[in-house]
Amino acid sequence: MSGRFITTGDIVTDRFDWGQTGWISRPELTGSRALCVMDVQLDPGGGHPFHRHPDQEEIIWVREGRIEQWLGKDKHELGPGEAVYIPKDMVHASYTLGDAPAKLSVILTPTAGEGGYEVIDVFEEEPWASLR
Repeated sequence: MSGRFITTGDIVTDRFDWGQTGWISRPELTGSRALCVMDVQLDPGGGHPFHRHPDQEEIIWVREGRIEQWLGKDKHELGPGEAVYIPKDMVHASYTLGDAPAKLSVILTPTAGEGGYEVIDVFEEEPWASLR
């Protein structure tokens, strides 16, 4: 597949109880099997609870707002311009801090599954259920 421009009208948005995801690159949009790229907004008081991606590495880069980022059992506060690298299959979670939404750029590689993204939720399992 050749390169392509991705305009606002091309971005498919999915809404979740914790915020929304705008899909920038996934196989059906760009044809890329190497990059899954998302524009994510975590709503105030929200967060993407503990989960893992068995076959994908991930970068979460904070563009606006502040988040409490979990990497395994370690947590760190991240603000604009800061990021976290998450290896394959590592449990992690992201929660907003403060009254403003957090806006994140998220890159996973390679793509996985039909939509380019595979997630396994573990927030109901121990020790994750007791951490926050």
